[in-house]
Amino acid sequence: MAYIAYMAMERGVLLSVRAQQRNGPLHFRHPVRFANSLRGVGADDGSFTLVVMAPRTSRPSGSRPLGTPTRGTTNPNRLRRMDRWIAATHGPALRRSAGAPVAVDLGYGAAPWTAVELLDRLRRDADPRARVVGVEIDPERVAAAAPYAREGLAFVHGGFEVPVAEPVALIRAANVLRQYEEDEVAAVWARLCARLAPDGLLVEGTCDEIGRRHVWVALGPEGPRTVTFATRLGSLDRPSDLAERLPKALIHRNVPGEPVHAFLRDFDRAWAAAAPYASLGARQRWLATAAALSADWPVRDGRRRLRQGELTVPWPALAPRAWGGA
Repeated sequence: MAYIAYMAMERGVLLSVRAQQRNGPLHFRHPVRFANSLRGVGADDGSFTLVVMAPRTSRPSGSRPLGTPTRGTTNPNRLRRMDRWIAATHGPALRRSAGAPVAVDLGYGAAPWTAVELLDRLRRDADPRARVVGVEIDPERVAAAAPYAREGLAFVHGGFEVPVAEPVALIRAANVLRQYEEDEVAAVWARLCARLAPDGLLVEGTCDEIGRRHVWVALGPEGPRTVTFATRLGSLDRPSDLAERLPKALIHRNVPGEPVHAFLRDFDRAWAAAAPYASLGARQRWLATAAALSADWPVRDGRRRLRQGELTVPWPALAPRAWGGA
């Protein structure tokens, strides 16, 4: 059977493999074992073509990826709220890129669904030139994702060093830092922000298993900018339900005396006061809540984003006091 096998190598080490029959996809159970069987075969003997890909990397030779593997749990469409926000708010910056903007899905997990979905979303709603690189610290996950690689979508072995040679327009790190200690977050943020292009964006946050509730921090090269709360409004009892999905930098600061605790308290009070709007639907109640909350807090969103079940405030308004917050 004629096929093309693509092997991703780095310093002579097999990282991933994918294969394509000349008349359609080739599915096999043990891709790495299959690729090893091809070693030493000529470039094209008439039955198949072997293409060895050396991904461009910015990681120094001999160094190890930075970080530790996550649990890797993921689900299709889990990051839809974050992706929708990224396309809407960062799309203009992506379109201003001189070349094809590169987005990194950092720590995509045991399956590549989120990277595939990010490419589709960016090309449809932000910039049709966009490219996505999935970065995973577990080499077995890189190998498992390789069959899904295609034009504009690649998977590489790496961690917080972000081994991508091109300027990075976007880094999305969802459900990655929850396993780290709070005092490690600032250093990770600084390292990732240093990998951004001048108008690049880092989005780091946490969501539930099916993406109904999500909270993320958006950062530029200079550091954190905003915090966004996003939810499926029909499933929300009260805004403080989102507290369990606060990013690592905030989740341990939801205690009296901290800005994020005061914000969620006031968010709940505004939601309760807007109860009469519930008869018009959860969206109208959310809009009324945001209007009331903005009297005391610097709510950044206009009506379009609020209607999506989002609410964004500047980072300094919620930053922990130990970080120099309000």
